Amino acid sequence: MFDNEYMLSFLEDILNTPSPSGFTHLAIAKVKEQAEKMGYTTKLTPKGGLFIDVEGQDQSRKIALSAHVDTLGAMVRSITSSGTLKYTSIGGFNHNSVEGEYCKVFTRDGKIYTGTILTTKTSVHVFPDSGKQERKEQNMEVRLDEKVSNKKEVKKLGIQAGDFIVFDSRTEITEKQFIKSRHLDDKASVAIIMAVLKKMSEEGIKPLYDTTILISNYEEVGHGASFIPSDIEEMLALDMGAMGSDLETTEFDVSICAKDSSGPYDFNLTTHLVNLAKKNEIKYAIDIYPRYGSDASAALRAGSNIRAALIGPGVHASHALERTHLEGLVNTAKLVYAYLTEKE
Repeated sequence: MFDNEYMLSFLEDILNTPSPSGFTHLAIAKVKEQAEKMGYTTKLTPKGGLFIDVEGQDQSRKIALSAHVDTLGAMVRSITSSGTLKYTSIGGFNHNSVEGEYCKVFTRDGKIYTGTILTTKTSVHVFPDSGKQERKEQNMEVRLDEKVSNKKEVKKLGIQAGDFIVFDSRTEITEKQFIKSRHLDDKASVAIIMAVLKKMSEEGIKPLYDTTILISNYEEVGHGASFIPSDIEEMLALDMGAMGSDLETTEFDVSICAKDSSGPYDFNLTTHLVNLAKKNEIKYAIDIYPRYGSDASAALRAGSNIRAALIGPGVHASHALERTHLEGLVNTAKLVYAYLTEKE
């Protein structure tokens, strides 16, 4: 039904494209290029997000889809006297989840340096309390792969406070179609939307209604879709499905979120999505995300007069070393396609 090879190839490409919140222009450019190749009209927003316009069969109303291309990351906070970097987090993650991770530092003048994120007491041969040290920002640092031993030498490289630190994605697609990578939240959803658009473009299919697709770039810091056009009546946000504890979603499902930390999503729209999943025999789960917000949350908080819902592929170990499966991507794509093309 969908070009799965394209979906996985595009996903791998953008997973390996740096895009922490505030530094998303490279990934946005790739999405823009692909959408325009498919024949869709695009427009960059003033804060760097992307609108993709899809003409519908009926222009009497307008709906929206969203997914975010921004990811977790960090910025240089300061340079230590020994030539390492202290960082400040972008988005919410546990610092033990990035301990030992390779990273890249992007300077304001276009230079790129590699490094490794470590604790200040990494070596067990030196520090007897290494394993007990609390993993928090104060105790973490970036060791640069450069001949530097003090702050002056680091500054000579052009590195300064405010430079972006990008975590290596470590993307791998296994023979059994598991996708292991950082930043599946929410690049998996971006790839799903692009696969749906590719199918519609190649087959000459229009959605029921004029549709605006927002690829947002500040979701991880809370204001991704805080602005949407005023003529949009309804919004379906795509973001990763949370897994664990008493939640039912798996990596093979499309997760339908009934409520997250921002409150319940629209009853009628959520019910419509459940009914579409049943009708089209799409594997799904309904869940509550207790520590979670979405682009739809941001739009509602900003005062958008819309009904909103949230779905996405199940992702294990969110905001750490994440994993999903091609089946979860395909089931989500099926539900998005049904939402766009089937009436209530």
